Amino acid sequence: MTTTGERRDEATLYGRLDAALARHGLSARGGIRFNGDGPVVPDGRRIDSLVLVGHVGSSFWPYFETFAASASGPDPLDRWSRHVVGPIADAFGGTALYPFEKPWWPFQRWIAMGEGLKASPLGILVHPEYGLWHGYRAAIEFERRVDIPVARAGAHPCDDCPDRPCIAACPVGAVAMDRFDVGTCRHHLAGAAGGAGCMRQGCLSRNACPVGRRYRYRPAHLRFHMNALERPVGI
Repeated sequence: MTTTGERRDEATLYGRLDAALARHGLSARGGIRFNGDGPVVPDGRRIDSLVLVGHVGSSFWPYFETFAASASGPDPLDRWSRHVVGPIADAFGGTALYPFEKPWWPFQRWIAMGEGLKASPLGILVHPEYGLWHGYRAAIEFERRVDIPVARAGAHPCDDCPDRPCIAACPVGAVAMDRFDVGTCRHHLAGAAGGAGCMRQGCLSRNACPVGRRYRYRPAHLRFHMNALERPVGI
């Protein structure tokens, strides 16, 4: 049984974790309290509580740029995420898990459970306030119970969007309600039209979404993601 004092201490952990992440432009983005049926990590422990770690807009970008300027090698954003989140997780008695390394954790399902979000036609989870301008870099798992704010169930923004401007804005028809054609998108980005359009301005479909426009990524942040999408898988 958890005592009142222990509950009070756990209630502050989420806030202190959020404050530690904020020093790097990240934030605690909700999470999950499992009821004895949490996933098992490779060392055999069962996860009790999980805190999602992410960003809103380009909040983390200046911190990442400073890191990238002095660190060489592939996958700089993934390396920065480990560099920042790993030590914070250790300091709070948790373990960092990442969406970009094995074992492949079910981050999409965790985010749906933790923040109640659903996918947009672009495949990006759309937030009722931030729109398509947010993301997740990690999760921190705990063996003990952590008080995590309960996600507020809200309407899925795409359900109340009759015009679907994101679909109409794609110049090559790669975006539809039931699929996002990555191959067609990449082929377009590699050509002159894609280079002058989406590669320079950011994905035209993403830009067309009316939700959360004030959180739109900075130009350098946009180009970083577009460059990653343009590269063939495995490079």
